[in-house]
Amino acid sequence: MAASAAVSTRHPTRLFRTEPGTTPARRVERVRLDRAQQLLLDGHGITAAARHSGLGSDETLRRAFARHLGITPTEYRRRCTGTREPAPSS
Repeated sequence: MAASAAVSTRHPTRLFRTEPGTTPARRVERVRLDRAQQLLLDGHGITAAARHSGLGSDETLRRAFARHLGITPTEYRRRCTGTREPAPSS
């Protein structure tokens, strides 16, 4: 981010702390999480949502959901779409 703006690496950090009240890394994670949420609501699977949002893996997606929303991606999708996860077959 700093290189593309041609500023020192500390400058964006200072701006983020005074303006949005967060760090650049947390802001990027939040933008990726917002994208993952939309992908889940659009019917994408958890792995696809993680990959296409930039979070990378199911585990990273799960941790971001826990940190920001306090629930799992599966629980989020269930609550927001009213769908149930399929029951495991015997």
